[in-house]
Amino acid sequence: MSSTELDHHPAPDTAEKNAFFPSPYSLSIYTSKKTDYDGTTYTHPYTGHKKILMIATDERYLKMQNGKYFSTGNHPVEMLLPVFHLDNAGFEIDVATLSGSPAKLEMWAMPTEDKAVMDTFKKYESKLENPFKLDDIVDKVCGPDSPYAGVFVPGGHGALMGIPESKSVKKVLDWVLEDNKYLITLCHGPACLLAAGIGEKPENFPFKGYSVCVFPDSLDSGANQEIGYMPGQLNWLLGDRLEKLGVKVLNKDITGKCHKDRKLLTGDSPLASNNLGKLAAETLLADPEFK
Repeated sequence: MSSTELDHHPAPDTAEKNAFFPSPYSLSIYTSKKTDYDGTTYTHPYTGHKKILMIATDERYLKMQNGKYFSTGNHPVEMLLPVFHLDNAGFEIDVATLSGSPAKLEMWAMPTEDKAVMDTFKKYESKLENPFKLDDIVDKVCGPDSPYAGVFVPGGHGALMGIPESKSVKKVLDWVLEDNKYLITLCHGPACLLAAGIGEKPENFPFKGYSVCVFPDSLDSGANQEIGYMPGQLNWLLGDRLEKLGVKVLNKDITGKCHKDRKLLTGDSPLASNNLGKLAAETLLADPEFK
């Protein structure tokens, strides 16, 4: 069956009432069994003890305006390909979720024939299933003897739930800015930036004036509806919220674009996963702190 003959309607998720996976057609154009990983490795990896903290979503069902639920989570390519590069560059990854429950992955997007991604998934599977509860470690993360060089927030629509309203995520982001740490995120992961505004006046938003790449609002409100990727319209749009807080969104489409603004590294979509992973690894390895 050709992709044009595939069903454009979101596919029912029988594990939850009124919940849906992306349509077969949308998966045929948005997912692949292999990524664009190009064989990049790092011959002089970091040998110190600083790690990267990954804040992953533990949420599965995102409610749409029409009351239907999108069965989502962390996008596996957007999570595991950057993790592969960071790990290969010598930075161990710790995993935290808001509740301490397992990280949720959009398994329908897993590139099952991609060795780099699948090997990384196997290596970190236990940590994904048994993450830290962010509240329990936030003081250590942000403390004077923090074991972390920075934070990674993967994409996937699941990042729109909980993370933007988390006071613990705000505390981590305040630490990132105050202690000049790295923040790496892509696609819908930059929703984490909204947490920095908790309790702040909009004009004092901590990331005001930063430039980022994110998944375009126009695709979420347009093409993702037309091809049945989601079962309805989102209740709010990420780019719109960021721009209203003074953040500049650099992209209008998805091309794999990445951007570095100070120590904030962002990418536009799953297409940016490999590029962002390389950018993050190369940036960290070039930092004199990690020589």
